[in-house]
Amino acid sequence: MAVAGTIGALIPPSIILILYGVIAQVSITKLFLGGISAGILTAIGYVIVVLVRVKLNPDLAPSRDERHSMSEKLAALKDTWPILLVMIGIFGGLFSGVFTPTEAGAVGAFLACLVALVSGELTLSRFFQAARETTMTTASLLIIAVGASLLTRFLALSGAGDYLSAGITSVASNSALLLIGIVVVYLLLGMFLEPIGAMLLTLPIILPVIDAADWSLLWFGIILTKLLEIGMITPPIGMNVFVIKGVVGDLVKTSTIFRGVLWFVVMDLIIITLLSVFPEIILSLPQMFG
Repeated sequence: MAVAGTIGALIPPSIILILYGVIAQVSITKLFLGGISAGILTAIGYVIVVLVRVKLNPDLAPSRDERHSMSEKLAALKDTWPILLVMIGIFGGLFSGVFTPTEAGAVGAFLACLVALVSGELTLSRFFQAARETTMTTASLLIIAVGASLLTRFLALSGAGDYLSAGITSVASNSALLLIGIVVVYLLLGMFLEPIGAMLLTLPIILPVIDAADWSLLWFGIILTKLLEIGMITPPIGMNVFVIKGVVGDLVKTSTIFRGVLWFVVMDLIIITLLSVFPEIILSLPQMFG
């Protein structure tokens, strides 16, 4: 559980999209393109949450007297250039077709090492530590993937997968009810399981349901990623909440952090509703550039 919890807390949405694309046979580049609109919408939603919270309780925000000059604001951005460089290098090459998603991982690792070397942060001990942690995370993911593959084969050979999928589809013949049921299932799973395990264990059953409902697998991949990310902050085992708790220490209680993130959970559910009612928000960019 400790290993799984650490993995879940460290896995970004991009890894979930890559694994989903491999399993569901969906273009990873198109998944990333579809995630751009969903990400922008999510950022706007979070800004609205912050503005509303500060409006209701001004004490949550810094004092208006704490103003900074433009030079100070620009100086604060100087530490963000490594992230921007790596992002531009990876996604620029990926979207332009210079390299494949698999090669993009190698390019990202190279750029990260290059940035660390230029900034003077790369030492031999740190390099070996990063390599060791990467190996442990990859090995743990492979163990989960092997277990999920065995489950998939068992469901296929026994016919249980088709039986469960047909049962789910027949019970929830209405598309809206089917989607609500899937959302509820993943929200409940997210309370107790880390995202990769929850996805790999359920996709063998869910994918035939999505196919029978004639939904876009690309669209569902973004919805699924959003649901799994919500599970990372929902009680009682919100992995990211405990990561934040580890950073702030005794300054903030865990219960206070959970109460704070609930506002963002509500916004995430609103965003999922918008993405479900208007799937073209996700599908427009992949159709335009994919």
